[in-house]
Amino acid sequence: MREVTVKELSEQFDWEQVAGDETSLLRQIELADTNRPGLELAGYFPETMVKRLVVIGEKESRYIEEEMDQISQRRSFEFLTNEQTPAIVIAHNQKVPEVLVELAMRKNFPVFHTKEKTSRTVINITNFLDEKLAESVIIHGELVRMFGTGVLITGPSGMGKSEIALELIKKGHQIVADDRVDCYNIHNTLVGCTPPLLKGYMEMRGVGVINVERMFGIGSFASRAEIALHIVLEAFDNSKAYDRIGIEQKEYSEICGIRILKIRIPVSSGRPMATIIETAVTNYLLIQNGIDSAKEFEDRVIQAIYVNKSEEDEEEENAATTK
Repeated sequence: MREVTVKELSEQFDWEQVAGDETSLLRQIELADTNRPGLELAGYFPETMVKRLVVIGEKESRYIEEEMDQISQRRSFEFLTNEQTPAIVIAHNQKVPEVLVELAMRKNFPVFHTKEKTSRTVINITNFLDEKLAESVIIHGELVRMFGTGVLITGPSGMGKSEIALELIKKGHQIVADDRVDCYNIHNTLVGCTPPLLKGYMEMRGVGVINVERMFGIGSFASRAEIALHIVLEAFDNSKAYDRIGIEQKEYSEICGIRILKIRIPVSSGRPMATIIETAVTNYLLIQNGIDSAKEFEDRVIQAIYVNKSEEDEEEENAATTK
């Protein structure tokens, strides 16, 4: 499970720390959700909310100041500063309640202050944590950004995936990851990247490690891409029936809980694989825009059959009339 500390989060947005020492900043954040503590301030303490980062905005601050006495504040803040809650952020430049500061200092609980609007603070926290805590999986393959679309290329070792990726780079596309692709579910979108150590590098058998950016220019590398298509390379098998028209039932891969279209492409000596993959991606994008060549061809064949059948029927009727 991926983890984020309160320190990482506070440094990301440069919050002012009001309470808690360096040790308190080592608290782990497990959930990307935040808690606007209306129920807790009203005296109801749901246990399901304790692991969420607490954000107190203008409405909560007004309620604390105008409706709550020190006893009720102490009761609510005692619950909100429990061991499982990562931290409390006072947003929209609101005053930090003295009771909260007193409790937080005694319990060494991290409290922060920011001038940022409450809604923007919540969005920033959620987006940052959503990425940091995203479900992830490592896949052996290549990730290339083609026509703005992330294309994951996998297949058995020795199939020539890196060489194909290199050819695609020379055609003007961008490499994102070579050999190792880190896939994340971010905002219900499958995003792929590579570890910082491997960024911009490729391994070529017989050549060694190459720096893609220096050899082919800064535009040849992308740090990440949204993966929309999975191409699986497999050795050509004469006994296997491959889809030749494109109207077969579609196949999908599920990665990090997200389904993406899977296309199997046979590899054999002499096939220009980079060009074939580029064609497959172009065709996929056309389909996404409502232009399905396979369906158009099928409709044309059906129409031709209908016309031929009509002509045959007409000839039979003419022959019967002549007799």
